[in-house]
Amino acid sequence: MSIKLKNFEIGNNKLTILAGPCAVESLDIMRETAEGLKKVCEKLGINYVFKCSYDKANRSSITSYRGLGMEKGLEYLAQIKKEFDVPIVTDIHTPEQASIAAEVADIIQIPAFLCRQTDLLVSAAKTGKIVNIKKGQFLAPEQMKSLVKKVEDSGNTQIMLTDRGVTFGYNNLVSDFRAIPIMKGFGYPVVFDATHSVQMPGSNGDSTGGDRRFVPVLAKCAMAAGADVLFFEVHPNPDKALCDGPNMLFLKDAEEVFSKCKEIFEIVR
Repeated sequence: MSIKLKNFEIGNNKLTILAGPCAVESLDIMRETAEGLKKVCEKLGINYVFKCSYDKANRSSITSYRGLGMEKGLEYLAQIKKEFDVPIVTDIHTPEQASIAAEVADIIQIPAFLCRQTDLLVSAAKTGKIVNIKKGQFLAPEQMKSLVKKVEDSGNTQIMLTDRGVTFGYNNLVSDFRAIPIMKGFGYPVVFDATHSVQMPGSNGDSTGGDRRFVPVLAKCAMAAGADVLFFEVHPNPDKALCDGPNMLFLKDAEEVFSKCKEIFEIVR
């Protein structure tokens, strides 16, 4: 099943990529990233959606950087949407945020840690926007069916499901690529989050670590397993990013990674 977004379809025979910085840091960083990624995706013939979070509430520490907040963050996202003519995906963390975020966002994203929160799913569904449910690290892929039903029963069949790894002991995640065909069996496009899947949660004590070296290989594996969409956090200089730097992709490396993923996507299709 494919879903319509602006002038393209997600889940058809053309790869879609959701990509951008982890959290809103500055308008300059957002502009540089959006401009660079849009050019790469246009060159490669890939559907592109700009990703950035106005607030990252699920942080390791109370002192961790979260973003600029809803008001300023959505203002910046609206500017990016208008300036570069790109769809927007962003997270919500409470039911009250859904209708406000929907004024800017084309895709409302449900964070993995919050994926079972019924009120959050229902409020997102009722916006009428596409709802991207990220599978919790604690869930089996089969368990996502009940979350899909919560959104469907709220009157929305514009759904995407995202895999981002499974908790494996302490401070580590593993990717079980059986999750992709299992979740595709529910009839909606499946996303693979290639950058959060290389996180090492809490491994730095008061912050999350990660290893971006493995982002390309996991992304390519997801394409081989039949994923419809790829999700990447991308930054001009991840080593200077205010959050999630260790697992983010360098903007300069995006074209090479996206190009290889597209080749595999097309072979599989």
